[in-house]
Amino acid sequence: MKKATLALAVLSALALTACQKQEATDKTATEATTEVKAEASTAKTYTTEKEQHSYALGASMGLFAQNRLGQQKDLGIDYDEAALMAGFKDGLANTTQYTVPELQELTRASDMKLKTAQDEKANAASVTNVAEGAAYLAENAKKEGVTTTASGLQYEVLTQGEGKSPASETSSVKVHYRGTLLDGTEFDSSYSRGEPATFPLNRVIAGWTEGVQLMKEGSKYRFTIPSNLAYGERATGNITPNSTLIFDVELLEVIEPEVEAQ
Repeated sequence: MKKATLALAVLSALALTACQKQEATDKTATEATTEVKAEASTAKTYTTEKEQHSYALGASMGLFAQNRLGQQKDLGIDYDEAALMAGFKDGLANTTQYTVPELQELTRASDMKLKTAQDEKANAASVTNVAEGAAYLAENAKKEGVTTTASGLQYEVLTQGEGKSPASETSSVKVHYRGTLLDGTEFDSSYSRGEPATFPLNRVIAGWTEGVQLMKEGSKYRFTIPSNLAYGERATGNITPNSTLIFDVELLEVIEPEVEAQ
């Protein structure tokens, strides 16, 4: 019994850690859940506490495994479904072929293999992004209406407003915006969410902090932001390291600190 409890604790800790890491980068597990929602809606409805708690435990483990295997598939790392199911059943029956320390060691080796593949993919994307970003910025700078600032930020005035501009980077602004990669892939949009966003300019990427201060209320600008003014070496969601980003930003309202305080 003690061995089974320890094994379950190990699995739960691994699942929790992996889920926390995944939530910080993308929504693979959520998307996967959405895909099977129609199937799930026709399944048995659990009413007792025992049923609900048991189902939640099983579903959590299943989602963890599905999410992990999805990551592996994206990186070309295969798995054996028969061995996966056998391991789960053996774990429930407390008849695993390996001891808990051996399982931990095998899991660490699997994690290391996944991380190595992720790092290699990120490094390759970084090299590509640097070259593509530099080429795009060079061509974009030649376009009529595009201005390049001393920092390397590029902006184009789509609509010129007549309102006030942010007084400083401590100003807060209400904006509508759409962010895309160079290939047109949308990674964020307040338009898609159906409501504008409000935030202080000193809490966003440097390209936004500089660029939005150039705008007046009622304006709409297109910013092409070099990676060093965006997320740099960091990756987040669909944004890979050293990505040059494009934002269409509509400045709706400037909210100065003293107004916020009142």
